[in-house]
Amino acid sequence: MSTDSRTTNAQLFERAQRSIPGGVNSPVRAFRAVGGTPRFIARAEGAYMWDAEGTRYIDYIGSWGPMILGHGHPAVLDAVLSAAREGFSFGAPTEREVELAEAIIALVPSIEQVRLVSSGTEAGMSAIRLARGATGRSKIIKFEGCYHGHADALLVKAGSGLATFGHPTSAGVPPEVVQHTLVLEYNNIAQIEAAFAAHGAEIACVMIEPIAGNMNFVRAAVPFVKRIRELCDQHGALFIFDEVMTGFRVALGSAQSLYAQAIPGFTPDISVFGKVIGGGMPLAAFGTTRRIMEKLAPLGPVYQAGTLSGNPVATACGLATLKEIAKPGFYEALAVKTKALVAGFQAAADANGIPFCTDSQGGMFGFFFASELPQNYPQVMASHQQRFNRFFHGLLDRGVYLAPALYEAGFVSAAHTEADIAATVSAAHEVMAAEAALGA
Repeated sequence: MSTDSRTTNAQLFERAQRSIPGGVNSPVRAFRAVGGTPRFIARAEGAYMWDAEGTRYIDYIGSWGPMILGHGHPAVLDAVLSAAREGFSFGAPTEREVELAEAIIALVPSIEQVRLVSSGTEAGMSAIRLARGATGRSKIIKFEGCYHGHADALLVKAGSGLATFGHPTSAGVPPEVVQHTLVLEYNNIAQIEAAFAAHGAEIACVMIEPIAGNMNFVRAAVPFVKRIRELCDQHGALFIFDEVMTGFRVALGSAQSLYAQAIPGFTPDISVFGKVIGGGMPLAAFGTTRRIMEKLAPLGPVYQAGTLSGNPVATACGLATLKEIAKPGFYEALAVKTKALVAGFQAAADANGIPFCTDSQGGMFGFFFASELPQNYPQVMASHQQRFNRFFHGLLDRGVYLAPALYEAGFVSAAHTEADIAATVSAAHEVMAAEAALGA
């Protein structure tokens, strides 16, 4: 196909807006946060994506985390093609979904049983329902800046005072739906203590992203996680780790394995997974002890169901992915690449006198145009938005695809090479130099 015969990204975006709200099927893809025209991706392979115009990009989104092996890994592709030939969906149990459940349980000691679903939103919503059903309580605690999917009860912003109940952040969510949702500041021990002091006997669960990937990349401090664990134990609430993003991405045992190293005996009560366990297919899961999971239908009174849950093609993709990432040395090699990338970004900023900071874990990373790593959502909001936007577009123009929003984490895959990292860092130096020249 010649370049002249290709449909442009702008043409596709204009066409898309006539039939799809905002021209996209998930809001951040619209580039509203950074400006410009979204890239319509035609294909991907390894660490690269090509848009409708034939431009190649080094991909640091990786479908927002799942593509830890890169795009089109041969073992994963073979597994998916084989499964597809056997049938796309049966609406009945398969051996493969049992195998995937067993694989997840084997890698995550806190889990004795799992239920497979089709999306992270579905898994998070179901985990909360299970917590409420298991405790007989209604109130839930979440933290500002943590995203757990678009279930009504979770689309809520912080209240105006300390440990106050929030208000809907989306039209279509009645205030009474979020009246039991308490929104607190991330990494604020005083607030979580105040919340339990005021409502401890009513709280069903505390839900958290252990590394908040929807604030870019913000870690839950070890003392903060430890205190939540203590308060949940003291008051009979359940502690939910939302590892949709961090699960099998930051470590083979997921983020909870990192906290277990720092907090002796630590485990969450319920874990939520997505992204990597599906290898790029629509698949997620939630799990906990057998005692709590037996509250789910058909054994118990908590109802949850899904036509495509445990989909045979998705489970094949997930199983093949988990098999590859469990190989010795996988995460060590992945972490080396990720650290090289963020160190390169930091060096580029430092060389040009630009306030900048980075963090990473495993194959997940973040960076901020700020002098110190933020610890909560207000601090993230205080970082330099316009500098991020210019950095994003500068790299995009040089063939590097980062998340098109300040608030999203980035991802490195096993397919990224030293040359890819070097090319990205070289581009960052050019963009940082141009930024320094602006003097803003």
